[in-house]
Amino acid sequence: MLQGELIALQPYTLERCHEFWKEYVPDPDMWEQGYAYDYEGINRYYQSKVKGKGRRFFAVCHNEKTVGEIQLKYIDPEQGCATLSIHFSNDEYKNRGWGTEAVRLLVNYAFEELGLHTVYADCVHRNKRSRHVLEKNGFAYLREDEALRYYVLKR
Repeated sequence: MLQGELIALQPYTLERCHEFWKEYVPDPDMWEQGYAYDYEGINRYYQSKVKGKGRRFFAVCHNEKTVGEIQLKYIDPEQGCATLSIHFSNDEYKNRGWGTEAVRLLVNYAFEELGLHTVYADCVHRNKRSRHVLEKNGFAYLREDEALRYYVLKR
């Protein structure tokens, strides 16, 4: 567990994954499609994401409640880099500083525990909150394409 002042990053179990996706409400800044909870679909999602190699996946928890998920993916120990991804289950959990703290905790974990020296991140253009959280944590704009803006943080 990675403990912060506002939230904790807990190991991402199947139960926590279901808790997250049962409450998930698509953010119009991120998704243009609707969402319906699918038990078997979530089981497949969990197996593919959490059990995949080159990942560290955590539940973002506030008072033991799963409010988000955050991960390091594409971890490459030889190159010393990984890519960070985070999202929350609904707008109720945004604008509270939890994303900023979760990113800070996971970046510290990447640098201190995994020995990485570079963390990348990306977000869709219209997701101003994600851009703000990344920039607040020291990430620098790298480039963009039609869908995403890319950021980098070097140790």
